[in-house]
Amino acid sequence: MQLVLTEDQELIAATARDFLAANSPVARFRALRDAGDPLGYSPALLREMAGLGWLGIPFDEKDGGAGLGLAELVLVVEALGRKLAPEPIAGALSMGGIALALGGSAPLKAAWLPAILEGEKVVALAHQEPGSRYDLLRIETRAEAKGQGHSLSGTKVQVLDAVGADAVIVPARTSGAVGDRDGITLFLVEKNAPGLTVERQLRVDHRNAALVRLDGVVCAPASIVGGIGEGGRLVEAVIDRATVVLAAEMLGGMSEVFDLTLEYLKTREQFGVPIGSFQALQHRAARLYMAIELARSSVMAAARSVDAGEAEAAKLVSLAKARASDAYVQAANEAVQIYGGVGMTDEYDVGFYMKRARASELTFGDAAYHRQRWARLAGY
Repeated sequence: MQLVLTEDQELIAATARDFLAANSPVARFRALRDAGDPLGYSPALLREMAGLGWLGIPFDEKDGGAGLGLAELVLVVEALGRKLAPEPIAGALSMGGIALALGGSAPLKAAWLPAILEGEKVVALAHQEPGSRYDLLRIETRAEAKGQGHSLSGTKVQVLDAVGADAVIVPARTSGAVGDRDGITLFLVEKNAPGLTVERQLRVDHRNAALVRLDGVVCAPASIVGGIGEGGRLVEAVIDRATVVLAAEMLGGMSEVFDLTLEYLKTREQFGVPIGSFQALQHRAARLYMAIELARSSVMAAARSVDAGEAEAAKLVSLAKARASDAYVQAANEAVQIYGGVGMTDEYDVGFYMKRARASELTFGDAAYHRQRWARLAGY
């Protein structure tokens, strides 16, 4: 596996970096936070990103996509991570959108995917429940047969990009016990469905997330994503892809905060010299650089492996997330320490990266979880 970018991929990466530098500086994220924006992102900017073709990158051409893959999408998402751009790509697009692409019926995809790829609609995936932590199969939400359809009741937490979403895909149990892979079915629930409540949750990283409650929400057979009782494997496939995308966003964040730290080392003076001339700080910067480059290689390998459908893909996904979790937290911690007391103040951007690092670390499984998963998949 060659971990180098092709000429086309280099162009995608450069275009994304330039666009976001011009249109989405960290100051924009700060302004959204300060305003208490209910969405936490800009629908207009999301449509501009769609116009650049970003939203269609991992989707099949027959669904209106670009027919590329995660190897290309991660380049865009890395640029988003550098500027903390909060648009729902690492969340809703890589979860709800990909769930529809992998499991949606032809009518369901025709009704939703074109609008998703144009940035006109957002579909979230509500996979996490209270107390489930990282267990994707610990689903207690029930879907009871009702007439020709099903009635859904349950609670979902930390549903990324659910506030303002046009629909939420809900995994629920149509059979089996909690923890079983079989018996899970995915339902697409539109935002105005009777019995559906979406309540914004406040997160340390200020991103769009919600508590979703379902109280007898009735879903027709046409709303089922994938087969009845076959949603467990679909959820696992979707979350693996979303994990790679999130790891790429984390890679962008750690790279940017590292660059900010290097700039501070070169310009901040103590005892009449730049603090970057101190050997102890040089060693810390060198160790951090190595951690970031290892994370980069892991993310690239995971994206290519998933695209190729390799048997080792799940292991590489866990390797990428474990590396990214450790390196992002390390990069943010080092930045705050090297900046000194001012690193803890809201005036400097490094604090935003620390908060995003902490939240991202716990999303889809922390480093310890993914190291254990890697070991289990490797037969240890």
